[in-house]
Amino acid sequence: MTTSLTSTTSGSGTPTAPRTPGTAPEAHTRADSRTRTRTGTAKRGKRPPHTPLDPRPSVPLTLVTGLVLVYTLLPLAWLVVNATKDQNGLLDSFGLWFADESHFWDNIGRTLSYDDGVFVRWLLNTLLYVVAGAGGATILAVLGGYALATYDFPGRRAVFAVVLGAVAVPGTALAVPTFLMFSNMGLTNTPWAVIIPSLISPFGLYLMWVFAAESVPTELLEAARIDGSGELRTFFTIALPLLMPGTVTVLLFSMVATWNNYFLPLIMIKDPDWYPLTLGLNAWNAQAQTAGGEAVFDLIITGSLLTIVPIVAVFLLLQRYWQSGLAAGSVKE
Repeated sequence: MTTSLTSTTSGSGTPTAPRTPGTAPEAHTRADSRTRTRTGTAKRGKRPPHTPLDPRPSVPLTLVTGLVLVYTLLPLAWLVVNATKDQNGLLDSFGLWFADESHFWDNIGRTLSYDDGVFVRWLLNTLLYVVAGAGGATILAVLGGYALATYDFPGRRAVFAVVLGAVAVPGTALAVPTFLMFSNMGLTNTPWAVIIPSLISPFGLYLMWVFAAESVPTELLEAARIDGSGELRTFFTIALPLLMPGTVTVLLFSMVATWNNYFLPLIMIKDPDWYPLTLGLNAWNAQAQTAGGEAVFDLIITGSLLTIVPIVAVFLLLQRYWQSGLAAGSVKE
């Protein structure tokens, strides 16, 4: 005798479980009811799982991020607002709001022309230190990091230990020995006293070392050598484009460090004609405390605003190299 299992459909269109001969109809009805209840509850209460691309929102993290954003942007907002005020407006108005009359363009003109245009001279000095110092430090870091990551030679681990030790030593601890050495060489009070120490960037060298080891495949270099490419051609045509995100990162770190450098020029340079912007603005601030000195706080604030504009512009221009570097290798073909 053959037993057949059939499936029925309820009036609502929902399929019911097949009935087995000998089973009471009431049992099938209760089972169908429980199945529909569980299905409906799952559909109403189920939420899509959170993934790394769709993370769960965190209220504490959002609040902390908002506080950091306010802490970062508030000094910049204060600088922009007060750059529109004259000397009297700085003292008579609220610091985070504009005065009755704007003097922004007048402040810029006075800043560039005050004291025979010495601000422009300080700006050119800073550009010289950045181009020669930060640019040279980036070139040396890229070359050294690529060589340490690519070639195997005796003493490589010793170099690694020296680099890590140099990263751990703060720059202020080396300022006095550097001054004594440059004083014996007769290089103090010259641009070389700022440029030469800026060429050494242990952190930049270590960063390029690690980045080159991860981003430049050894197989790619070996294939280029098999095809007859020399070491210099391989570096400039194959390795350097792959190292561009790390190069831009080291360049920006070196630029910011050299642009904002204050302590090293303070002990090395005494001639105001070779001051960078940091020392020049501090000299303007100090002249208000001297006998008969003129207070030019409005020019100091405007000059500080003009000082950060080049750094922001360079960051925005070089940002696309970071975006392309982060996306490199993420898609396999």
